[in-house]
Amino acid sequence: MNIKEKIVKGGLFVSALISVVVLLIVIGYIVVNGIGVISLDFLLKSPYRFEYGGVFPQIIGSLFLVALCLLFAVPLGVASAIYLAEYAPDNVITSCIRLFVECLAGIPSIVIGLFGLVFLVYYLGFGVSMLSGGLALGFMILPWTVRASEEAIKAVPRSYREASLALGASKWQTIRSVVLKSAYPGIITGILLGIGKAIGETAVVLLTAGSGLESFLPRSILDPVASLPVYVYMLATQGQTSAAYSRAFGASILLITMFLVMSISALFLRNRYIKRMSGGRW
Repeated sequence: MNIKEKIVKGGLFVSALISVVVLLIVIGYIVVNGIGVISLDFLLKSPYRFEYGGVFPQIIGSLFLVALCLLFAVPLGVASAIYLAEYAPDNVITSCIRLFVECLAGIPSIVIGLFGLVFLVYYLGFGVSMLSGGLALGFMILPWTVRASEEAIKAVPRSYREASLALGASKWQTIRSVVLKSAYPGIITGILLGIGKAIGETAVVLLTAGSGLESFLPRSILDPVASLPVYVYMLATQGQTSAAYSRAFGASILLITMFLVMSISALFLRNRYIKRMSGGRW
């Protein structure tokens, strides 16, 4: 290895080290400032004002919003990816569709929130509700799901398709039983990206789902719903006391923990599936 390669390798190592250190500093600062408020009361009770109660409705509300978002975005995104990768002709229209999908991924979340407020809350009459928030979040993560799923489907070797078709399977049977099973790990990665954006989103949820300080659980999808990101935002901007800031950091710890649990669970399932495929068992 010559001197130039050593310099490049050293620079890359330093960059990776800085990224890890910054991440550890951020998480460590949040944990140090918020761990003191974590208790059973904080996890199981409803909030009262800014300094009292717990965040149970916020935890459940965040899970409801993410679940509704995924129920809308994942089937639609995977179906769109299947069409673009397997059925769509290679022409200008298909290229424009892919361009629009990529542009949608870059739209600021506040714009998606404003669209959800005008279209879902007012025009369709869903009101400020869990349904409006979940659908708006679905609009936001849809392009990520489409692009990741399409790339995962395209990465499946063409020989898999040819072998399935040669055995007499139809095109749809080949896609369902061969292509999607092989693309499953990549699709899960795309869904994880979507979960990461949805569970921490504030602007979209604030404009469409609720104020974040609700002390009740929704009885239907048309009720307002609390969420941890909006709760943190409200405490940080309107609490203005040390107790409120500590509770904001405590809620942030729960938010990070929820994302890590979801991510680790999904990665575990993905890796287990990859091992099953490598072993030749479906």
